[in-house]
Amino acid sequence: MNAQPSNAPKPPANPTPASRDAPAVPVVSSDQLFAGGAVELHIDHRGVLYRLKQTALGKLILTK
Repeated sequence: MNAQPSNAPKPPANPTPASRDAPAVPVVSSDQLFAGGAVELHIDHRGVLYRLKQTALGKLILTK
């Protein structure tokens, strides 16, 4: 019996555990960002204004 090769990525042979010294990545819930029924918010990043919009299907779109 010949199995077809899988194109799926394989995990590394010896995965390394996450470092305990690495800083935690902050997590912000989109529910917090779009509280009160807002569907759009503006983000000022180094003087450039970006728009983060939530679509009717719940997807997020970030535009300049």
